[in-house]
Amino acid sequence: MTDTSTETRTTTVSEAAKAMPRGLFVFMLLYGGMTVLAGVLAFKQVQLPPTDLAVEAGIFAFLILVVISSTVSQLYGQKVATSIVWWGFVPLGLSAVLMQLVLALPASTEMIEFRPDDLAAFEQVHRTTWRVWLAGPAAYITSLLLNIWIFAKLAGSGEGGTVGIMVRGAIASALSQAVDSVIFITLAFYGEFDITNLMIGQVIAKVVLSIVLVPFLITGGVALARWLDAKGN
Repeated sequence: MTDTSTETRTTTVSEAAKAMPRGLFVFMLLYGGMTVLAGVLAFKQVQLPPTDLAVEAGIFAFLILVVISSTVSQLYGQKVATSIVWWGFVPLGLSAVLMQLVLALPASTEMIEFRPDDLAAFEQVHRTTWRVWLAGPAAYITSLLLNIWIFAKLAGSGEGGTVGIMVRGAIASALSQAVDSVIFITLAFYGEFDITNLMIGQVIAKVVLSIVLVPFLITGGVALARWLDAKGN
């Protein structure tokens, strides 16, 4: 009886695994990781050579989110891609809760005594204001849903070839990233200082990266997902 029950459960798990394309499974794992990493990287601003434009480093992880959502929309449908974006709030919210828990717990006596500078730096970086905590998710959900919607609408009734995917990806990413910058910077910093130069720099940098990098990343993502799906079969 036990062997039969175990065999049934194993068969069910195996069938469930086969029901989901391997490419979709891998991209879902990557997506969850990138939602958390984007917030961590955002604490550093980097300069993009050869220009003087400075952007928050979270843009690189966020561009991967854009690529994944567009790739999933292309291969598995707009509805699936939209669902992944909404489910992205789970790792995002859980990481925020865990960070607050870690900040609330007292540091070890060893760290206080021997590594006070590391402790101070950690707490200074991660104790962000409530406006930043709200601005991030608001910009995230709006820009990524917009990216998926534009990417799908530009496809029309056809799937489109490689060039079509690249063009749609660039347009959708550029527009959604511009909206992302406007929402995040306005909600996080408006009223604290003049945000004009920061917003202009962010929008220009994100649009340029969207045009230069995203088309190739999406085509690479589509090729990778198809290869993974073929290997899964």
